[in-house]
Parts: sequence; structure tokens; C-alpha cells
Amino acid sequence: MSNVVNPFGQVLVALVTPFTADGEVDWPGVEKHIDDVITAGADGIVVTGTTGETSTLTDPEKLRLVEVGKSVSSGRAKIITGGGSNETAHAIDLYKKSEKAGADGVMIVTPYYNKPTQAGILTHFRMIADATDLPVILYDIPGRTGVPIKYETILRAAKHPNILAVKDAKGDFSEVSRVLNQTDLLYFSGDDANALPHMAIGAAGLIGVTANIAPTPYRQMVDAVNAGDLATATAAHMQLEPLVRAVMTHVPGTVAAKYILHGLGRISSPRVRLPLVGPEEWEAAQIEDEIDLVKNIPGVDFSNFRPDRNAAAGGALPQVHGTTR
Repeated sequence: MSNVVNPFGQVLVALVTPFTADGEVDWPGVEKHIDDVITAGADGIVVTGTTGETSTLTDPEKLRLVEVGKSVSSGRAKIITGGGSNETAHAIDLYKKSEKAGADGVMIVTPYYNKPTQAGILTHFRMIADATDLPVILYDIPGRTGVPIKYETILRAAKHPNILAVKDAKGDFSEVSRVLNQTDLLYFSGDDANALPHMAIGAAGLIGVTANIAPTPYRQMVDAVNAGDLATATAAHMQLEPLVRAVMTHVPGTVAAKYILHGLGRISSPRVRLPLVGPEEWEAAQIEDEIDLVKNIPGVDFSNFRPDRNAAAGGALPQVHGTTR
């Protein structure tokens, strides 16, 4: 376990961005959803990350999400700005503005599409970390970016005073242990199914998609790990297993999370922005079959689950397009 003081929280929600039916940000819905997950146990909110559909948000929308998150949280949870850019100059500008908007930390994803070398990845991280006084989480998700952050690169990045943590969606547990042995970096599980296994080997917490729907059992899991109570942590893990499967295995997590949240009446629309689309009939049926297996999750009443496949169908084209503006 790292000796670094954790400035991010332990139960971090990779927040969905609620939209209206025509694909515009539902700002009252954003406020309500942030308040809901904090009240249910989250102590960190990652806005504008992958789950928040960062690649189709405009920069003004991203900055306003930080401002709204900061206002709603009122000190109850840390607000972390995610996403970034595969253009280093754009990422620096965005994170500087996010700091001014009130962000408590930044999460930097590995540059995607460009497929930079490890030297390029390290330079990207260092230059962004140099440009802000905020604590930094590196986001290692090669399945989306095309390139991993290699072990040697993580060790070199860890020497930067602002780089304090890694969100791991790579699934290499032996590497996690190796890095925890060799650095003071905090690790956050970036794979909902592996939250407890990651914490069992020393991770500080999780940054989860399913936590949009059920923060309370993750809070219970983390608190139990902190207390050395493996039985309680395992019980929470087992309760969550079918819900995690519903969210993370059939369609992109954002799509499933919005579909479920809307079915629970917690957001006004399940709409996502193109090229994401809502679940097709057979995908929706798979999600609903998994939900039927969910039992007794604290804070979630699936007896009132009313999914709306028609409302979720297709995807939206917003009036103003995204990150290149």
C-alpha cells in the first residue's frame, strides 16, 4: 500500500453525462445525478472521462461539468476531470482551464490513435503534469488507446511530483504489484469486475462505471477492505457481480449504465451521442436478463426497473460538435 496521502477519494464514479432526448447536456440531470451518487457513498467524481462521453463533449461542456460538479459536491467529494486529448497542446490548455474551473485533480489518458512511442507517452504526461499544480492520475487502457503504458514508463513517470496515481484497466495484476513495490503511486481499479481483486493487492480504490448505479456497495467494499474485513468486502463483490456483468459485457458501459439508470427513473433520458447508439433489441434483452439476477443491492430497487428500449434506440447528433472546437 502506498504511503502517499490520497487526494482523490476511494470510491470514484466514472460519471455518465446525462443528456436530453435530443442529445444536449441535461444540466439539472447532471446536478441530480452527482448529488445522488455522493449521497450514496461516492467520495470522488470523474467527469468528462470515457464513461462521460468525453470524445463527443465540447470543451465548454467539459469545463462546465467541472464547475457544476464542484458546486454540487460542496466539499463532499473530489472532482476529477478526465479525458484529455491526443494532442498534447490541447490537453495542456484543457487541464489548465479545468484547474481554474475548480477541479481537484486530473486524469490523463494515454494518447489514442497516434500510437506514440513510450518516450512520446512519457513526454505527454510530463508536460501536462508540469502545466498544472493539481494531482495527476494516469489512465492506462490499451484496449481503447492502442498502446499500454509500459512498466518502465510508469516508473519514470512516478518520479514527477504531481503524478500520484494510475487508473488500471489493463488487467495485469503482476505488474500492479511490481509497480506498488517499486513506487509510491496510488492504484485505482479501472475494471469494475476487478475492483476487489485490485484492492486485495494494494489498490487505493476504484474508478467505476457500475458505481453510477450502485455506489453504496462499493462504499461498503472499500470500507471493509480498509478494516481488514474480507468477508464483508467479498459479500459486496458477489452482490455486484450480475450488475457489473449487465453494465460491462454486452454494450459499451456508458450505453448500459444510461439504459439502466433511465429504467430506474434516475435520469430523464438514456440518450447517448453518436457514434454510440442505444442497445439493440437482443442487447437490451441480455442486459435485462442480467438485471433479473441482481438481488438485494443496497440503495437500488430493481422492483421498479422499467427499461425503455424505444427511448434508448439510436444516437443523437448534438447541435455543436465536440473536442476539435
